[in-house]
Amino acid sequence: MAEFTLTKGDDGVAIITWDVPDKSMNVMRLQGLQELEASIDDALADDAVKGIVITSGKPDSFAGGMDLTLLAKMKEDAGDNPAQGLFDGIMQMHALLRKIERAGMDPKTLKGGKPIAAALPGTAAGIGLELPLACHRTFCANNPKAKLGLPEILVGIFPGAGGTTRLVRKLGAMGASSFLLEGKMVSPDKAKGQLIDEVVEDPLAAAKEWVLNATDADIVKPWDAKGYKMPGGAPYHPAGFMTFVGANAMVHGKTKGAFPAPKALLSAVYEGALVPFDTALKIEARWFTSVLMNPSSGAMMRSLFVNKEALEKGAVRPEGVADQTVKKVGVLGAGMMGAGIALVSAQAGIEVVLVDRDQAAADKGKAYSETFMDKGIKRGKATPEKKEALLSRITATPDLDQLKGCDLIIEAVFEDPAVKAEMTKKVEAIIPEDCIFASNTSTLPITSLATASVRPEQFIGIHFFSPVERMLLVEIIKGNATGDRAVAKALDYVRQIRKTPIVVNDARFFYANRCIIPYGNEATRMITEGVAPWLIDHAAEQLGFPVGPVQLGDETSIDLAVKIMKATKAAMGNAYPDSEADNLIVWMEEQGRLGRKSKAGYFNYDEKGKRQDYWKGLQEKYPLADEQPDLIEVQHRLMFAQVLEAVRALEEGVVEDIREGDVGAILGWGFAPWSGGPFSWLDIIGAEYAAARCDELEAKFGERFKCPALLREMAEKGQSFYERFAPQAQAA
Repeated sequence: MAEFTLTKGDDGVAIITWDVPDKSMNVMRLQGLQELEASIDDALADDAVKGIVITSGKPDSFAGGMDLTLLAKMKEDAGDNPAQGLFDGIMQMHALLRKIERAGMDPKTLKGGKPIAAALPGTAAGIGLELPLACHRTFCANNPKAKLGLPEILVGIFPGAGGTTRLVRKLGAMGASSFLLEGKMVSPDKAKGQLIDEVVEDPLAAAKEWVLNATDADIVKPWDAKGYKMPGGAPYHPAGFMTFVGANAMVHGKTKGAFPAPKALLSAVYEGALVPFDTALKIEARWFTSVLMNPSSGAMMRSLFVNKEALEKGAVRPEGVADQTVKKVGVLGAGMMGAGIALVSAQAGIEVVLVDRDQAAADKGKAYSETFMDKGIKRGKATPEKKEALLSRITATPDLDQLKGCDLIIEAVFEDPAVKAEMTKKVEAIIPEDCIFASNTSTLPITSLATASVRPEQFIGIHFFSPVERMLLVEIIKGNATGDRAVAKALDYVRQIRKTPIVVNDARFFYANRCIIPYGNEATRMITEGVAPWLIDHAAEQLGFPVGPVQLGDETSIDLAVKIMKATKAAMGNAYPDSEADNLIVWMEEQGRLGRKSKAGYFNYDEKGKRQDYWKGLQEKYPLADEQPDLIEVQHRLMFAQVLEAVRALEEGVVEDIREGDVGAILGWGFAPWSGGPFSWLDIIGAEYAAARCDELEAKFGERFKCPALLREMAEKGQSFYERFAPQAQAA
């Protein structure tokens, strides 16, 4: 079936409608590109056509971007020269959009072209906005749900179908920076004058009227007109020079050099600004090809786009289980976690019963949502009406009988098995028999907690990360007796609150904490060895982690680390690997240096709690080594401490799908996003190298770096994780 259709009206306006039949939102595919070009050629060649309008057959959106398999096909079709195949394919897209932009006009006089407008019913992202940018005027519906922007940088690439070159020439490097370097998506009213030209009630009618009245001068792009000057100045203009110096500093300051796409984008912008427009497009295509050939971009696109989307759409949902949409959720415990869970549930339109020991405690939990909405109103992201509607969905109470109509319970009380068991028994005596009971525990085994339940098949773990309203990941934990309906209920709920789920099997620390704890432990070990804490943090930041492990220790609190250490030691007994790192955190706790919350930890803090310098008292107990280790060695210790736990989790069946392991790592604790996650990183460096590096690290630092049997086997067989465990995602 056609993806683009051309209709010619008696008024002389040709309408090209984009409507991909098997998608809820349009995506650009090879078929679509071919049909769009054929439609443009037809309309430009027809003397009866006075102008063209490109629009969407979808009622609320224009397009969501490129189908990434199109890029993969370009590489495959090129055989032994994938870079040339990509470059040629990208240049063909540039030629098509340039054909739209020039619209048949005389190249010397710039006259005789046909006006082409874009009519957007709603959301336009990626190439869905790059196409309108090539049109002569863009009209967007006054659609409050619509978002417009170029989000490519968020998945490891940059706008490579002319969006980079056109937006910089339209807005200047500074004006375009938030859209290109941050992937900022904005509403139609905020996009007006920047990304689009008009916001109207009927964009198709407005676009048709415009093309019938447009003059030759109306359809000449500023960069094609004589005397064009780039807004803000080109690189060698005094003002432009400072802009590019600042942009370079900003990009490297934010990315620490870990992400290839921002650097390539900046290069394309800088070099493109020095040459004519058509040459700039070729430069953009070369840098875009360079990024696509970098294994980082493929890994990021696979994890943050393809795999993330698959998990959100139910890739691991049990088959044959009916819809489990949550209508009413009971949240036990109105502390920070419970209050956050209540907020995101109410935001999703779910009725919430928020329970705590007394009315004052329950009201305090509800007040969290009120404060959140008040901040949203101040920033223009919410209204008093939306606040009132959200708060009306939350019932704060100490009365357990209010839970009678709930179909999902989420327990978020104190992390004590006895307290949780008591609450489970009380609540199960009240709630309906088919109600699913979930615990938000971050460390306690679900199978053990389920022993207090009379319906263990309906008992499951739903582990949120803090702060709930900001963190994108939710970890769903299956106990030994957890049934499929409980899993489906948890997954459907997470989809309702618009977060990304991963499903793991029960084990100590589940998956996320199992991997993140060794990250902090390795940093602490290094401090006791005399490694400078600032070297450790900077090494992690240059790997793309949002914060270094030493700083993270202060943020999560040192007394929590001590509590986890003691609990683990008690559970493991003689098998627990003692280290000087344990003595360090115990000593810090004894000093009252508990981290940010006590305004004293690995860092010093001012009276307002703002982080200052690293605490020098640390070096009095653990003096700095005269010779500091190599940066790569520090980075490998931090990386392998995490990825080896991920591999062991896969070996033991805690993680069943490596897509969840990769997505969960990036969204859960910020694992080096440029790498695509632990398994993708191992695929990038290769199993053979990883196994050899394990041997080196084990010989120098101990058994914790011992190569897992699975990784050793894969090294010997020359296998990669995505070839062996997720061939369906390999092409991405």
